[in-house]
Amino acid sequence: MPINAITPEDITAAHDRIKPHIVRTPILTSPVVDRYAGCSIFFKCENLQQIGAFKARGATNAVLSLSPDHLSHGVATHSSGNHAQAVARAAKLAGINAYVVMPRTVARIKKRGVLFYGGNIIECEPTHQSREAVLAGVIRETGAQEIHPYNNYAVIAGQATASVELLNEVKDLDFLFVPVGGGGLLSGTLLTARYFSPSTRVLAGEPEGADDAYRSLLSGKIEESQADSIADGLLASLGDKTFPIIRELVSGIITVTDASILSAMRMLWEELKLVAEPSGAVPLAALLKEKERFSGKRIGIIISGGNIDLDRAMSLLSQATVV
Repeated sequence: MPINAITPEDITAAHDRIKPHIVRTPILTSPVVDRYAGCSIFFKCENLQQIGAFKARGATNAVLSLSPDHLSHGVATHSSGNHAQAVARAAKLAGINAYVVMPRTVARIKKRGVLFYGGNIIECEPTHQSREAVLAGVIRETGAQEIHPYNNYAVIAGQATASVELLNEVKDLDFLFVPVGGGGLLSGTLLTARYFSPSTRVLAGEPEGADDAYRSLLSGKIEESQADSIADGLLASLGDKTFPIIRELVSGIITVTDASILSAMRMLWEELKLVAEPSGAVPLAALLKEKERFSGKRIGIIISGGNIDLDRAMSLLSQATVV
């Protein structure tokens, strides 16, 4: 069964493997946000992680788990940005080449990160089909080992380590919120809760304009993403490794509008002084959408990333409603 492909020992081993190469990100609270939300919220700040996102965990675990033979021709991936930077950085740690297929429309800050770590960028059109086709060509030409952004058990085990740290530091959480795109972070978080904190229920936030995970739960099969949201890190569809875990273990998916994402993003910037990209604000938007349901509860939220061009951030925040 796919859900048993990652054991508690796999997650613990992943954490031990990557600890020398990642930041143990802080957990912050805000009395102002707690009062507004009506609950106690603990924010795991993966926006302060190496490369500015939780993706550093999964990519580092996946690359450092490979044998020398698999590493000999380098690694390759496709990504809208955060995973791209993470793979480039992990490849640099391993002393190998990284080939990264990126949509030509991604934020400049994310491309700069890939180049900083010595990654080779190959541009594609901003569609899933183009990403897959260009990546397949790169792998044929180079012989590189693919590191999928989320549909990879070593990546999932690495992403699980964010919630391991949160649950080790903050006890007795009633709920844990994460964003969902391709499902790597959500899958890892679900497994962490199942193994190490079974009383904690895990929910996901998802943009209404890219609600394929929500629709997949309803239909019982993987649905394609419409990819229409400002949360550009969450526009991927679920994979055949992430979906079975999510379908069995998730307590629910709450969809949110782009307007509510912007409001949550503004709250994180103003009240916690945290630079969060739209994808990173989605879980808070989901909580606030149904805050009466979580009144008085202890809530963990993983802020997944903070990679956003300053000009775009200022433009988006100027449109956000003050809550």
